[in-house]
Amino acid sequence: MNTNRHEAGFKDRTRVAAARSTLLEAVRPHERSERVPVADADGRVVAEPITAPNPVPGYDRAAMDGYAVRARDTFGASDRSPAVLRETTGSVGPEEAARVHTGSDLPAGADAVVMIEQVETVEATDEIETFDAVAEGENVGAAGEDVAEGAHLYDPGHRLRPSDLGLLKSVGLETVPVAEPPRVAVIPTGEELVQADPDPGEVIETNGLTVSRLVDRWGGDARYHDVVTDDESLLRAAIEDAIDAGADLVVTTGGSSVGERDLLPEVIDDLGEVLVHGVALKPGHPVCLGAVDGTPVVSLPGYPVACIVNAVQFLRPAVKRSLGATVDPHPTRRARLARKIASEPGTRTFARVRIEEPAGEGTSAGTNGGDATPEDGRDATPEDGRDVTPADPDALPEATPTRASGSGVLSSVALADGWVVVPEEREGIDAGTVVEVECWEGAE
Repeated sequence: MNTNRHEAGFKDRTRVAAARSTLLEAVRPHERSERVPVADADGRVVAEPITAPNPVPGYDRAAMDGYAVRARDTFGASDRSPAVLRETTGSVGPEEAARVHTGSDLPAGADAVVMIEQVETVEATDEIETFDAVAEGENVGAAGEDVAEGAHLYDPGHRLRPSDLGLLKSVGLETVPVAEPPRVAVIPTGEELVQADPDPGEVIETNGLTVSRLVDRWGGDARYHDVVTDDESLLRAAIEDAIDAGADLVVTTGGSSVGERDLLPEVIDDLGEVLVHGVALKPGHPVCLGAVDGTPVVSLPGYPVACIVNAVQFLRPAVKRSLGATVDPHPTRRARLARKIASEPGTRTFARVRIEEPAGEGTSAGTNGGDATPEDGRDATPEDGRDVTPADPDALPEATPTRASGSGVLSSVALADGWVVVPEEREGIDAGTVVEVECWEGAE
């Protein structure tokens, strides 16, 4: 680390993909797991391979309302020459048929079902006439047709959805092995911060609250600490105490730049190692990424917008990696840019935008993958601001930048619907361009 950083500033800034990769190399899955009831496992991450202990269905079942028969007894049946069978209520023997309903157990001896509309009863007898010749297995749901016994269902890292819970319950599982949420210590820093009722020169603490709730949404267990003032010994103690308490990740807010009160890079370097300080993104280049005693430390800038941008770009994949989860892409939607977005070549820019639907249109829109943020840190995202030619360009919503600059204006994010990512290779995006808006708050 440059000991003259106050004078040097940020002459060199690491690209986002490289910085993310460097951080993720320092993150290890914590590998702690627990079993929870299937009904409580929505959103949890699978910790072990899961296979089906039982087949679904667990028995041969009728797939239609009708009569269970032996297929061979219906051979040659037609409208002119129906097959005559004797109705029974038990197992099905030669030239017998048993009434069944959709989903009911197929009686022993039967191997097919004749649909009810192909059958007539013979009055005053226990016989029926079937006008349809069925093949063996016809209109029958075989045991294991949906899920075979022993079938592989889920790999570790899969995030369970409500439909997954239904499948797990259907195969007879009562509990499921899931990863424990990684423990993430969130430490807001700054001598000017207060929790309420600020005096002149004081600021209400918001970054720690925002980051804590994002961590929880991303599958972590946020431990929201008290504000720590700008004092090296206190900052050092806060980080050490968090690690001693078992934090898998430590995240600080504020004090990450190169000013006289930006002490965290030096504290992290003294306790462990600074891996990256200064990233080529806007807003929020003064992020500091490090490790102390094997625990990753993410020091986020103090300006609210810069804090959020960096949390999404670096802390989110770190939480997912610690959890052992795959990093799902952010949903995106196409929109036409209302005003030009300016950007600095060589710097990835996150421009906050508000989405306005065309007159008379609803708010629904298709989504596709956005920033997948692969766990290996490769930058495999479509963040190129590319033009997209829709089938009906006039039907697209309009994306209006909420603010061209200003990383301290929290409302520019809170009142936005997403951001447009301008990659390092482009110098802005012109008005009228069809872009992909990354709806970062829609991803977990």
